[in-house]
Amino acid sequence: MLDPSSSEEESDELQEEERRRDGPGAPAGGSLPPPREARGREGGAGRAATPGPSPSPSVLSEGREEQERLQREEREKRLRLQLYVFIARCIAHPFNAKQPTDMARRQQKLNKQQLQTLKERFQAFLNGETQIVADEAFCNAVRSYYEVFLKSDRVARMVHSGGCSANDFRDVFKKNIEKRVRSLPEIDGLSKETVLSSWLAKYDAIYRGEEDFCKQPNRMALSAVSELILSKEQLYEMFQQILGIKKLEHQLIYNACQLDNADEQAAQIRRELDGRLQLAEQMARERKFPKFITREMENMYIEELRSSVNLLMANLESLPVSKGGPEFKLQKLKRSQNSAFLDIGDENEVQLSKSDVVLSFTLEIVIMEVQGLKSVAPNRIVYCTMEVEGGEKLQTDQAEASRPQWGTQGDFTTTHPRPVVKVKLFTESTGVLALEDKELGRVVLYPTSNSSKSPDLHKMIVPKNSQDSDLKIKLAVRMDKPPHMKHCGYLYALGQKVWKRWKKRYFVLVQVSQYTFAMCSYREKKSEPQELMQLEGYTVDYTAPHTGLQGGRMFFNAVKEGDTVIFASDDEQDRILWVQAMYRATGQSYKPIPASQAQKMNPKGGNVNTDVSPLYTDRGQKHGMEEFISANPCTFDHASLFRLLQRQTLDHRLNDSYSCLGWFSPGQVFVLDEYCARYGVRGCHRHLCYLNELIEHSENGSVIDPTLLHYSFAFCASHVHGNRPDGIGTVSVDEKERFEEIKDRLSSLLENQISHFRYCFPFGRPEGALKATLSLLERVLMKDIATPIPAEEVKKVVRKCLEKAALINYTRLTEYAKIEEAMNQATPARKLEEVLHLAELCIEVLQQNEEHHSEAFAWWPELLAEHAEKFLSLYSVDMDSALEAQPQDSWDSFPLFQLLNNSLRNDTFLCNGKFHKHLQEIFVPMVIRYIDLMESSIAQSIHRGLEQESWQPVKNGSATSEDLFWKLDALQMFVFDLHWPEPEFAHHLEQRLKLMATDMIEACVKRTRIAFELKLQKTNKSTDLRIPSSLCTMFNVLVDAKKQTAKLCILDGGQEQQYHSKIDDLVEETVKEIISLLVSKVVSVLEGVLSKLSRYDEGTFFSSLVSFTVKAAAKYVDVPKPGMDLADTYIMFVRQNQDILREKVNEEMYIEKLFDQWYSNSMKVICMWLADRLDLQLHIYQLKTLIKIVKKTYRDFRLQGVMEGTLNSKTYDTVHSRLTMEEATVSVTDAGGLQGITMKDSDEEEG
Repeated sequence: MLDPSSSEEESDELQEEERRRDGPGAPAGGSLPPPREARGREGGAGRAATPGPSPSPSVLSEGREEQERLQREEREKRLRLQLYVFIARCIAHPFNAKQPTDMARRQQKLNKQQLQTLKERFQAFLNGETQIVADEAFCNAVRSYYEVFLKSDRVARMVHSGGCSANDFRDVFKKNIEKRVRSLPEIDGLSKETVLSSWLAKYDAIYRGEEDFCKQPNRMALSAVSELILSKEQLYEMFQQILGIKKLEHQLIYNACQLDNADEQAAQIRRELDGRLQLAEQMARERKFPKFITREMENMYIEELRSSVNLLMANLESLPVSKGGPEFKLQKLKRSQNSAFLDIGDENEVQLSKSDVVLSFTLEIVIMEVQGLKSVAPNRIVYCTMEVEGGEKLQTDQAEASRPQWGTQGDFTTTHPRPVVKVKLFTESTGVLALEDKELGRVVLYPTSNSSKSPDLHKMIVPKNSQDSDLKIKLAVRMDKPPHMKHCGYLYALGQKVWKRWKKRYFVLVQVSQYTFAMCSYREKKSEPQELMQLEGYTVDYTAPHTGLQGGRMFFNAVKEGDTVIFASDDEQDRILWVQAMYRATGQSYKPIPASQAQKMNPKGGNVNTDVSPLYTDRGQKHGMEEFISANPCTFDHASLFRLLQRQTLDHRLNDSYSCLGWFSPGQVFVLDEYCARYGVRGCHRHLCYLNELIEHSENGSVIDPTLLHYSFAFCASHVHGNRPDGIGTVSVDEKERFEEIKDRLSSLLENQISHFRYCFPFGRPEGALKATLSLLERVLMKDIATPIPAEEVKKVVRKCLEKAALINYTRLTEYAKIEEAMNQATPARKLEEVLHLAELCIEVLQQNEEHHSEAFAWWPELLAEHAEKFLSLYSVDMDSALEAQPQDSWDSFPLFQLLNNSLRNDTFLCNGKFHKHLQEIFVPMVIRYIDLMESSIAQSIHRGLEQESWQPVKNGSATSEDLFWKLDALQMFVFDLHWPEPEFAHHLEQRLKLMATDMIEACVKRTRIAFELKLQKTNKSTDLRIPSSLCTMFNVLVDAKKQTAKLCILDGGQEQQYHSKIDDLVEETVKEIISLLVSKVVSVLEGVLSKLSRYDEGTFFSSLVSFTVKAAAKYVDVPKPGMDLADTYIMFVRQNQDILREKVNEEMYIEKLFDQWYSNSMKVICMWLADRLDLQLHIYQLKTLIKIVKKTYRDFRLQGVMEGTLNSKTYDTVHSRLTMEEATVSVTDAGGLQGITMKDSDEEEG
C-alpha cells in the first residue's frame, strides 16, 4: 500500500542556493514562512519604523501579540494554500499510487446522543413499552446487557473517544447471549442456532427503534462515502475540508494549474523530476548531505535519489498517453540504474523513425443541402457522394432536385494529418445507354484538426456550359484531434539539421510516450511525416523577429547544444499556443513568457517566472494565487509539508463519522502515497510522523488500532536497523534519534494501556486490540529487528503492568462504590453490607476480565491469575477491616464467605490461592465456633423440648423431633453450602456433623422410648382402652428418626458407616420394643376378658350360682343371655384401636408388624386359655363369647392385611378345632343355647 520514495528533505543551504539561482521571485520565498532569524529581523525593523508616541507596556504587548497572531495565521494560510497546490496536482495526475480496494471497511461510529437514545430504547423494552414479543430468558439477557454494558461508564468513555461502532455493541450482545443459550436445555425441534438468530433479530429491532431507514438523503455527505473509492472531485472536496481551503480558492488554483489538462500535468511532473535530478547532482557536487549514521551512506544516498527519480520516470513513462486513445508502442528511454543521470541529448539514445509517429484520425462528413441547383428538372433524383482520398466512397440518400436536402453523415478513418476530402453531386441518368450518372458539381476540401467544425457553404466546381454557375453545398467536416497529437498548425521553420529551407509547413506535435515528443511536418495525403525532430533536450523560448527571413510575423525557437530551430507563426495567439505546447513537451525548467507580458508583469525588468497560460494568469494573479501556482516544488521542504498534511488529514479522519481507529480512508491513503512518491518524502519520515501523531491522539484519549501502530513501527524499525525490503539503506541521524524517542514513547503508551486494559479496551473492544497491543509491546522491547527478546523479559514487563492494573482497577471500583465513606463512618452491619456489595463488584470485574480479556493473555494465563490475586489482596484489606468490626458470635458474615468462595473455587488458578487461603483462615474459627454453639443449642433444645413435650402430632412427629431434625438438616446444609475448598477440613466438618446428628438422634430415640413406656403404663387394661394419640406421635417420632438417620448420619466407609449402623440398629430395636410393649398392652385387655370368662368354668361356685339364678329368674322375666356384651365390647376395642393405629401411625410396615404380633399373641392367649380347660367342658356362655371373639378377630385382622400364613397358623387351627368340638358337644345337649352362634359360615355373619 505504501510505496514511499527514498528522497529526503534537502538542507537549508541547498534551498537558499536554489532561491538565489531562481531569482528574487522564487516561490519558496513567498510560500513558506521566512527563517526564524529573518522573521526576527523583519519584526525588529517594523517596530523601529513605527511612528507615534510610545504606548503603555500592556497596550504595546497586546498589540504586538495580536499582530503576531495575525502574521502567524497569514503564514499558516499561505502554507496551506501552497500545500493544496501540490496535493491538487497529485490528485489531478497520479502516476504512482492507486486507491486501495483491500482495506477493511470501517463502521459508522456512535456518538453520545445515539448512546442515550439506545439506553432509552432498551429501557422502554424492559418496561414493556414496545411491541416486541419476547420470553423471560431474552428479557433477562437484555436486562443484563443494559445494566452491565450500556450503563457502564467505560462504554460512555469509549463512545466519547470515537472508537465505538454499532457493530461493537451488537458483538458484545451476541457473545453475551451465546453463553446464555448454551446453558439452556435442549428443546426438541428448536435448535440453539435458531434461538440465537431470533434473539439477534429482536436485538436489531430494539436497536433500530421506530426509525425509518428507508428514507435516505438524496446525496450522501462526504464523510459517509469516505470509505468508498472516491472520484477526483470528491478528493478535491475532502482535502479542501482538511486544509481549510475555500471553494473559490480551489477554483482559482484548478484553473490556473490547468488540473484538467493532462498534458500540462505530465509536463509539470517532468519538470519536477528534472529539478530533483539537478538538486541531487548539485548535492553530489557540493558534498552537502544530511547527517547519516555512517559516512559511507552519503554516496548511497545519491544512488537512492537517482534510483527513485528513475523509478518515477519509469512510472510516468509506463502510463498510456491518454486513456481510450489508440494503442501506441511506447518508446522507452535509456536510463542508467547505477551512477549516471538521464543524459539529455545523448547521441546513443534510440531515435524515432517516421513510422513511430503515424497518427490515426477520425473524420465525420455531414452533407446538409445543395443550393442554386437550376439545371435539373424539379422531379429529377439527385444524390451526393463523399470520400477521403485513399479510402472508401459513401453515398447519401436520394432526393428530388426541388428539395436537395439530406443531413447524412459519413464516418471515415485516415492516417493523413492533411487529408483530401471530395464531395460530388450527381443526378440519375435517364438515357437508355447511359452507364454512369451525371455529375453536376464537386468540391475538394483540405481539413485539419484545427478547421472549423460547424456547417459552411462551399462553392462547387461545375462542368463547362453548366447553368449552375452559383451552385453551393452546405456541409460540415469534423476532424478529431488524437490524444497523442498535442498541437498542430502551419508554421514557418528553419533548422540546421531538419527544415533547412525557410518555408511554411504543416506541423504536428506528437507525443509518443510520456517522455518522448516529436515535432513533425506533413504533406498532403501522406501518413508519415516528411521530416521530424525529437524534442528531447530542446529548450523553447520566444524570440524577436528575424529580419532576414521572409514570411511569418511572431517568432520563437527551440535550442539545443549544436542545433537551433527557428519557428514563426502568423499571429501572437498561435505562437503562445505553440510555445506552451512545446514547453510542456520539452520538460524544461525555464518558463518562457512573451516579451510584452513580461514587461507588463515586471516593468523594472528581471526574470519573473509565471504561468504561461494567458487565460488564467490575470485572474490567478489578481487573487494572489500566482506565487503558489508558479512555485518550484523542488525548493520546498516536503518533509515538513507532509508532516502538516498528514497531521491535518488524521485530525479530519478521526473526526469524521466512521470509527476509523486511526486508519486513513482509501482516498486519503492514495493521496498521501502519491504525495510521498512524487515529492520524495522518505518512508521512515512518513511513518515516524504518523506514529508521533497516533501516539499523541492515543495519549489524549482517542482509540487507535495497535495493529496500525505495529505496522508503522515495524517499518521504521526495519529501516533504522537496515532491513528495509525496498533497498533503502541510508539512515539519517535524525531518523535514528526520532525513532528512539518514538520507541520510548510507544513503550510507555503500551505499558500504560496494558495497566488500564479495562478502560482502554472495555469489554474486549476494539476486538483483538489488547492482544495486538501485547504483540506490539513485545516488538517494541526488541533491541533490533532480528534478535527476539527473551520471553521472561516480556513477561516481567507485563507482570509489572498488571500489578499496576490491579491497583487502578480496585481504586476506581472503590471510588465507584464510595467504599471509603462507608467504611469510615458506618456501623458494623453497614460495613459488612458495603463489603458484601464490594465483593459482588470485585467478582464481576474478575468475571469480565476472564470473559473479555483472558484470550489476549492466553500466552501468560498465570499473569492474569497473579493480577487477580493482587486485586483481591487489595480487597482483603477492606474485608478484614469490616470483619474485625463485627461483634463476637455474629454469623452475618457467612454470606460473604459463600459469595467469594463460590467464585474462587471454580477458578483453576485462584482456587486455594493466596487470597482464598486467607479467606479460609479467617472463617475456619468462625465455622468451628458456630458448629460448637449449634451443637450445644440443639442438645439443650432436645432436653428442654422432651421434658415439656405434649406429644401432639406435628408433621411427621412431635414439635421437638421436627425442630431437632430441621436444625440438624439446616446445619448440615449450611456447611455443605459453604463448599469448603480444603478437602481435609471439609471432610472433618462433614464427619463431625454426621456424628453430631447420630448422637442427637440417639438421645431423642432413647428419651422417646422412656416416655412411651411411661405413658403406656398409665393406660388401663380394660376394653375401654383407646391408644392415645401421644403414643402414636412417639411411634411416629421413632419412625421419622429411622428415616432421618439415612440422610443425616450416613458417611461412606470406615467407622462412620459402622456408627451409622449402630444408630440404625438402635432405632430398629427401639421400634420393636415399643411394638412389643403396645402388643402386650392390648393383649392384656384380652387376658382380662378371658379372666372374666373364667368365672363360668365348670365346677366353680360362681358358675353354679349364675346358672341357678338365671333359671329361677327365667320363670318370671325375660333374662338376657350373659357373655355377648363382653365379646362385643372387646371386638369394638380391637376395631377402634386398629383404626387409630392405621390413621395416626405413618409407617405402614410397622403397622403390619404390630398387627401380626397382636393377632398372633391374641391367638396364643386364647389357645393357652383353652388348653388350661382341656379337661373341662366350656360353659355355653364361654363358648358363645369365644366363638364370636375368634371369628371377629380373624376377620378384622384379615381385613387389616395380615397375611394368610399368619392368620391360619397352628395356634389358630388348634383354637378352631377346640371350639368346633365344643360347639358340637353343646349342639347335642342344648342345641338352642348357642342362639345361632357357630364356627361355621362365620364370614356370612354381620359384624
